[in-house]
Amino acid sequence: MANWIEAFAADSVTNEDVKRFDHGGITYAIYRSPEDLYYATDGLCTHEKIHLADGLVMDHTIECPKHNGRFDYTTGVAKGAPVCVNLKTYPVKVDNGTVFIDIG
Repeated sequence: MANWIEAFAADSVTNEDVKRFDHGGITYAIYRSPEDLYYATDGLCTHEKIHLADGLVMDHTIECPKHNGRFDYTTGVAKGAPVCVNLKTYPVKVDNGTVFIDIG
């Protein structure tokens, strides 16, 4: 069952960037792709629980700021050592200029 939560204004995250969103004691990362699409993952790296919103976004990849582990933010798939556990992903929609995340 969908549980859509309002995150923030769509224009508050720039293209090819990431923004942190906290809700209910959980941290999420919401991305805006070069194609102007929005994606969401868990907000902490699966390796050492570092905030991914402080990382580098490039070519649909988020790189953790601590050990440079990489994930495909569109699928959550771990792409580079030291990360080996995928990120959980969440559906995102934009409605009337606002980003919503389905935390299910």
